Amino acid sequence: MRLLLTSAGITNQSIRDALVDLLGKPVAEAHALCIPTAGYGSSFGPVGPWRFLRGADLGWKSVGVLELTALPSIDRERWVQWVRAADVLLVNGGDTLYLSHWMRESGLADLLPSLPETVYVGISAGSLVLTPRVVRDLDDWMPPTGDDRTLGLVDFSIFPHLNHPDMPENTMAAAESWAAEVGGPAYAIDDATAVKVAGGAVDVVSEGNWKLFTPAP
Repeated sequence: MRLLLTSAGITNQSIRDALVDLLGKPVAEAHALCIPTAGYGSSFGPVGPWRFLRGADLGWKSVGVLELTALPSIDRERWVQWVRAADVLLVNGGDTLYLSHWMRESGLADLLPSLPETVYVGISAGSLVLTPRVVRDLDDWMPPTGDDRTLGLVDFSIFPHLNHPDMPENTMAAAESWAAEVGGPAYAIDDATAVKVAGGAVDVVSEGNWKLFTPAP
């Protein structure tokens, strides 16, 4: 897959340009599929998914919704066709571990590696779910496994919403402490930043602030 892992979505022209570059065509010619699932595991409840869907239309040729919790009750061949027909998957924020559980339970996690031409746009938890693990907060939804391992489709971790005015705890010092706990390379990114992954290359696209933490040798 081609990945655009963001803190808050397509928030500026640089991130939008990166999206178009990954798509290889204008947004107006692309079909998008929105995945709101993570929002239902967060404290925002149904308001979060509604806000996500309301703001998801960037001028796409078409926009659909794929709710992962419904997929086990739908014929697999049917929903797999929907996913394969999409140019881009827009994956909402919310509770990362809840999203990780339902990506596995629904079968989408197994399908993702077979979509080399699809662009995956993650928003907050939608980005974190592809990393190796998160540091679980006591308020997080508890997965049946009891651990904080996520899908591990990339080999780095992400600390989102750096220096966000409504999240005073998300300081650079907090990000550094978090990075030491998760281990491995880790990006702290603000809402004006995205991590772009294509063809094995990892690039940072930013009109804001970010930092890469690398473990000591």
